[in-house]
Amino acid sequence: MREFWAESAWLPSGVARDVLLRSTGGVLTEVLPGTPPTPAAQRLPGLVLPAAANAHSHAFHRALRGRTHAGEQAGGSFWTWREAMYAAAGALDPQRYERLATAVFAEMVLAGFSSVGEFHYVHHRPDGSPHPRSEGGTNAMAHALRSAARSAGIRLTLLDVCYLTGGLTEDGFSAPSRRQRRFTDASAAAWAERVAGLRAELPGDDGFRTGVAVHSVRAVPAEALPVVVAAAAGRPLHVHLSEQPAENSACLAHYGRTPTRVLADAGVLGPTTTAVHATHLTDADVDLLGATRTAICLCPTTERDLADGLGPGRRLADAGSPLCVGTDQHAVVDPFEEARGVELHERLATHRRGSFTPAELLTAMTSAGHAAIGWPEAGRIAAGAACDLVAVATGSPRTAGALPEQVLLAATAADVHTVVVAGRVLVEGGRHVLGDVGGLLAGAITDLHANAREATR
Repeated sequence: MREFWAESAWLPSGVARDVLLRSTGGVLTEVLPGTPPTPAAQRLPGLVLPAAANAHSHAFHRALRGRTHAGEQAGGSFWTWREAMYAAAGALDPQRYERLATAVFAEMVLAGFSSVGEFHYVHHRPDGSPHPRSEGGTNAMAHALRSAARSAGIRLTLLDVCYLTGGLTEDGFSAPSRRQRRFTDASAAAWAERVAGLRAELPGDDGFRTGVAVHSVRAVPAEALPVVVAAAAGRPLHVHLSEQPAENSACLAHYGRTPTRVLADAGVLGPTTTAVHATHLTDADVDLLGATRTAICLCPTTERDLADGLGPGRRLADAGSPLCVGTDQHAVVDPFEEARGVELHERLATHRRGSFTPAELLTAMTSAGHAAIGWPEAGRIAAGAACDLVAVATGSPRTAGALPEQVLLAATAADVHTVVVAGRVLVEGGRHVLGDVGGLLAGAITDLHANAREATR
């Protein structure tokens, strides 16, 4: 049994003082407000929150932070940024991916995340051929991500992505480009067969689960979508949706329907599905997503960085879609910034403050995100829930003077001093058990870009 004592903690009923927490086997067994600390209890000063969920991640995108704002990459859009992403993806091998992802996942834990949904599409070798047995086999990159998550201590939901084509225009689907080949499988059936093999190789456990994903309507034709739905089989199913106006235009020209309607007609939408971004939607799209209780993962820092636009977060929530957040391309890794972004983007779009309460933002950051990636037991401080805790300093230059119920609107990842995942203390005094995470990131990113340069010679 482990015991923790919080000066204050955000419980389902609200913020409480002097909370004694007991856990066994990584699960909270007792939550006792108004209780003095026991001699065995580890004290958690400040405000203790349920740990956050990162519902949408591309771990290798972290290698692009601070590298796409000058020269030819300084302007443009998502589509020009994508060229740099392809170059980074082309330099990955299983060893480099494990090294990079270990550091990225550790950065997430430092920031207060206890689980991550990894939208995984770097499947094969750069030429599209499967990794041989000597390199780890067909699912070598998935194994690398699993090992990385275990080292960093984060719960991982591996969302294996179906990615079949190079793009969509009004004339139809194009073949994958040279740089997209490693993302793709020969057919939806071949993808499903590989996913079945992955599940046999990596069965779920207390720190690892699997789901599936449709990359987008640009990369998966409508006739292949039911194959992905069948492969999900009750597990989380995620999909990039209407991130860019160009996606909508191409889909309308080819199908005569919006991407949301294409997904709905194929049976993709529903309460176990999460649509990522959902930025450029019609009113009918919003109603359809809400009516099917499809979750929405907003990624505010990425949507700002890539100049994607402002999504209709409040309208989606009011229609019935649970909202969660993700760090996507990791321009920022900070759950507080993502949660705040949901509200702040709404302010920019509507010229009105207070569309979301702090409690709603906390739900998006925690329990809704964990549910979206298949960890419904996480994201709240209550008996029977996962013992995933984040202690936030309340006297820092950022949080000093803030009301406990509004710390979420003031804190940043820098204010996280202790992180507990499944009852295990992974961050203490702002330091991860792996040590210098900045150094780990720098080493992995420098090596990756050196390999990318070598590959282009």
